[in-house]
Amino acid sequence: MSKFLKVLTGAALLTASAAHAEFGLGRDATPDEVAAWNIDIRPDGQGLPEGSGDVYTGEELWLENCSVCHGDFAEGAGRWPVLAGGFGSLKSDRPVKTIGSYWPYLSTVYDYVNRAMPFGNAQSLSADDVYALTAYLMYSNDLVDDEFELSKENFLEVQMPNEPNFILDDRLETEFPLFTVEACMEGCKDSVEITKRAAFIDVTPDGAGGGDLEGGGGAPAAAAEAPAAEEAPVAEQAPTADGEVAAEAPAALDMALVAEGEGNFRQCKSCHQVGEGAKNRSGPVLNGVVGRTAGIVDGFRYSGDMTDAGAGGLVWTQEELTSFLADPKAYMPGTKMTFRGVRDEADIAGIIEYLKSFPE
Repeated sequence: MSKFLKVLTGAALLTASAAHAEFGLGRDATPDEVAAWNIDIRPDGQGLPEGSGDVYTGEELWLENCSVCHGDFAEGAGRWPVLAGGFGSLKSDRPVKTIGSYWPYLSTVYDYVNRAMPFGNAQSLSADDVYALTAYLMYSNDLVDDEFELSKENFLEVQMPNEPNFILDDRLETEFPLFTVEACMEGCKDSVEITKRAAFIDVTPDGAGGGDLEGGGGAPAAAAEAPAAEEAPVAEQAPTADGEVAAEAPAALDMALVAEGEGNFRQCKSCHQVGEGAKNRSGPVLNGVVGRTAGIVDGFRYSGDMTDAGAGGLVWTQEELTSFLADPKAYMPGTKMTFRGVRDEADIAGIIEYLKSFPE
């Protein structure tokens, strides 16, 4: 607890005690009442109950209780919070603050789920349920594998990726003294100059173009140019029996669509990896998937239906991928893919374009 909260809490207790003594209002809380409120979990593990839960159990609980708001894979549904992904984004101009990318302590995850979730039915989960959901959220953030089981015994072994970037609250020693000295009201500087500008909205007064104090509202001084379309790598084309090349070189990538697809791919990352060093997880690596025969990634155990489809000549063309991603179970009832599907055709197009940017 920070020093500010300690001061406020102490003051509140003194006020309540004084009111009780002077006016005869209220009564002291009973030990049972205190215990019912005292459910917080600290980073050092204090307050953790006995129990355990694994990723698979957590996934089932998640789909029943959490996915309606946070998506099947913690990617966020509608405007509800995204809880997975965002790695490496904190220094960008649009950071994605999720459990995996930002939160410093796993105890915060357990505490919040235990205290406030599911929305509308808070504190209805057992200790084992909360352990399982916490394990699933770790899995969704690539922190553990799908066989992981979380318990009171191994809870403190988990270190969140962003923990080293948090510091102790030292505002009483650093900021507070700066705001308690007598303020300068006039003649404080010889001149005033603009040294930084707003990043996304042209609101910084300039006087020589956009956004001056007269309300110019022009373009920013250094507008970023939209990226040009990037040509996709040209794959080697297999010759036909008569020696002729059968297929044309792939079209240039639409980089704006790739960028949109990267965001939409968040809902796929819990199971699939792309890029250098990608590995099979609960779903196969998707490098080179566009134009590839179905069911042939080395080391991944496909469903029988998927393997048979590939042997029968199924190739993941743009059209086939579009149909599959819209409703995997309807497209192939025996698929191992439990994802409900992507409802928006524009989102599907973005995901496929993004996958095209990983040809191998």
